[in-house]
Amino acid sequence: MNVHDSERMSGLLEEAGYVPADGEFADVIVFNTCAVRENADNKLYGNLGQLRQVKAANPGMQIAVGGCLAQKDRETIVRKAPWVDAVFGTHNVGALPALLNRARHNNEAQLEILESLDVFPSTLPTKRDSVYSGWVSISVGCNNTCTFCIVPSLRGKEKDRRPGEILSEIQALVDDGAVEVTLLGQNVNSYGVEFGDRQAFSKLLRACGQIAGLERVRFTSPHPAAFTDDVIEAMAETPNVMPQLHMPLQSGSDKVLKDMRRSYRSSRFLGILDKVRERIPQAAISTDIIVGFPGETEEDFQATLDVVEKSRFASAFTFQYSKRPGTPAAELPAQLPKAVVQERYERLTALQDRIAAEENAKQLGRRVEVLVTAQSGRKAGETHRLSGRAKDQRLVHFSVPEGAEAPRPGDFVTVTITEAAAFHLVADPAGPEDYIVRRSRAGDAWDRSQAESCGVPAPGAGSGKAGVSLGMPAIPARRA
Repeated sequence: MNVHDSERMSGLLEEAGYVPADGEFADVIVFNTCAVRENADNKLYGNLGQLRQVKAANPGMQIAVGGCLAQKDRETIVRKAPWVDAVFGTHNVGALPALLNRARHNNEAQLEILESLDVFPSTLPTKRDSVYSGWVSISVGCNNTCTFCIVPSLRGKEKDRRPGEILSEIQALVDDGAVEVTLLGQNVNSYGVEFGDRQAFSKLLRACGQIAGLERVRFTSPHPAAFTDDVIEAMAETPNVMPQLHMPLQSGSDKVLKDMRRSYRSSRFLGILDKVRERIPQAAISTDIIVGFPGETEEDFQATLDVVEKSRFASAFTFQYSKRPGTPAAELPAQLPKAVVQERYERLTALQDRIAAEENAKQLGRRVEVLVTAQSGRKAGETHRLSGRAKDQRLVHFSVPEGAEAPRPGDFVTVTITEAAAFHLVADPAGPEDYIVRRSRAGDAWDRSQAESCGVPAPGAGSGKAGVSLGMPAIPARRA
């Protein structure tokens, strides 16, 4: 969701006349922040500190801070880093260009934080990071009260978009060449509660199946407490809904789940996975897990390991509990020592890495269709492999046989898996007969985007200009 917000910020700036710095010194640097974990605070203030001297040497440069951490810290940001020009929150992303203009005109920092949504973010201009795949928000905010989570207080109560608006945005993406969309919401399967339709999400999935040219539909994230059988049926019966599910577990201990206010128990979670696999046998399931929640005992942690063993996740995002001021969990007794949390975290990741490797090994010899992406693996220079995602979202690095057609980002290739590791698969075709390329509208859109940005449309090369820079900016050396 933060990635999609960054795309909106980029779109707003370009509409206001800004152009990407493209590796050169930037006039404007925007930090889009997250507040879920304490590490985000440290990264933001550390990077702002490094930029102080850079800005002193270049007085015209502007720095803006937005997102969840801005919504939380507000005046603290300007107090700690008075060289920041604009601070805006989660509810008024659209104010970014105006705040920069006012800061420049008034020669002082501009702080604007709203307590409720100004306009639904999807109405704002968006500079998509990809021409072949796009994010589509179906709701913003969250009505849950998980004790560890600060998001509801920063994003507000859930606000749902009408289905027609969502489908129109998807159609526009498809018309521009996209073949894949990911539906976004803090809790996608509670979508529709605001306008009184508890089956609205499954209906939305089925409606996506009627959009010609839309080949892959994904969504994130559902909540186990609200996950219903009609969604499973829609996934199984809608051909372009992918066999992939991200289902946050958080903990396998019923006691910890109760303390987290997660409103489901481990048996309910495992029951959902059983139903999904019964209807969609090839489904790859991923999850989120928190280690070291206050009061977690060794017995509680063992319960998490047991559920992970039974669940056979294809992948998992594992986190050490991060104490966030303002959340109920921050006030709970029995906050665990760092050493205990670290040791448990290492045991969990070792278990999950083993399971992921075992599950990936089951893919050996399978024929899979891969949507080629612009990004290649870290060793692409050595291996000369390209990369993409299978229908179940597994990462596949593949080679192009000598003399065979090289695909463009957005095209599809069908290959046989020849190697498996914990975090990726490899396909090295024995020859052209073991390798099929399907050129797509998305590949054509990639070529057009390269031409429009003065890039050279080299087949399979991910050398185009990125729409959004994700992560921390490179800080140039101070000029003399």
